[in-house]
Amino acid sequence: MNLKSRLIIINFLQFFVWGAWMMTLGKYAFGVKHWDSGEFGIIFSTMGFASLIMPALCGIVADRWVKSNLLFALLHLLFGLTLCFLPLIDNAWTFFAVMLLAMCFYMPSIALNNSIGFELLLREGKNPQQDFPPIRVWGTVGFIAAMWITNIIAINFPNIYSLEYWSGYSFILGASGAFALALFAFFGLPDIRPENKMKDSKSWVDKLGLQAFSLFKDYKMALFFVFSILLGAALQLTNAYGDEFIGSLDHWFTREYSTIILSVSQISETLFILSIPFFMRRFGIKNVMLISMFAWMLRFALFGVAGPDLWGIAAIFLSCIVYGMAFDFFNISGALFVEKATDEKIRNSAQGVFMMMTNGVGAVLGNISAGYAIKFFFTDAQGNKEWPAIWFTFAVYALVVGLMFAVLFEHKHRPEDFEA
Repeated sequence: MNLKSRLIIINFLQFFVWGAWMMTLGKYAFGVKHWDSGEFGIIFSTMGFASLIMPALCGIVADRWVKSNLLFALLHLLFGLTLCFLPLIDNAWTFFAVMLLAMCFYMPSIALNNSIGFELLLREGKNPQQDFPPIRVWGTVGFIAAMWITNIIAINFPNIYSLEYWSGYSFILGASGAFALALFAFFGLPDIRPENKMKDSKSWVDKLGLQAFSLFKDYKMALFFVFSILLGAALQLTNAYGDEFIGSLDHWFTREYSTIILSVSQISETLFILSIPFFMRRFGIKNVMLISMFAWMLRFALFGVAGPDLWGIAAIFLSCIVYGMAFDFFNISGALFVEKATDEKIRNSAQGVFMMMTNGVGAVLGNISAGYAIKFFFTDAQGNKEWPAIWFTFAVYALVVGLMFAVLFEHKHRPEDFEA
């Protein structure tokens, strides 16, 4: 099996194990466990809490001590085992603790997936700027496949949410994929040995593998990470509440197929991922990320005007199409920018820091503040959420972040950096 095929399988499973349960976590929390928005916000923020430390820590470990492919496989094995315990839990705070442990295993694997792909492509003389996006697109295909399987199971077995342990079938589906990925990573990937080029250094920063944090000394990189936090606060909000929102609309189609409808967002991702090399070469990192920020504003605003009538449902689908640009143009382009702007000996660590800023600090602030804001300001006495006000508030936030980025972030575009 050639390298491209191996990386496609890795990326497919990497995001299959996430898509199996993440998009329906809100429906599970509100509809099965009957937790409130504050509790759900805390639970959904586990991805952010785990990203505060674990991606950067595992990046350091991979850069200095442990083979990246073996660490990647071990993380998925432990992630799968932890997922199996989640359906047994009824208490929101116990669920939070176990989910946090699961996320501590999963979130660093995303950054490792990127750095492993970049490293192996470079070994074969490939350009990651050109060759990684068509491989990464299969991760989105895996995410979509998991969402469809989850929704189809719910449609064909409508009583599954009342079957005790099996009400959490989405976690079991994710665990199965994680075990398969761990096995494939153990036996299907070439060894990627740690560089450990600083082993003779007398600096404690070098000895502990913290060189990537020196990137904050550079004004442009520091500003890039600050905006990674600000936009990271918005990245997961539609994933957290989108399925519940679409399912709450008074239309049989949205009630039955909410997860499949939401998967149009990921289908859109597949198209925009493939367009990233062109946009990066033509417009540069600043404009690509600026497009992403205004796309987030449009994503939220379209959800704000959505409803059960024809035009309202059309707005949902249009919002899902816009999501592909909003998500990819920030996440994938940002990862490529970090790879291009950092030294090879801290590549894993730098990707971990980027993950920490977006899915860590940003996601924690965004999910917790959004959860409590929805609970106290956008939920009536009967527990009904004021969805248009919620989405328009998020849209204004994305607009403000985009305008600030346009004014403050300066970057000279060099088209030759993105040539094959």
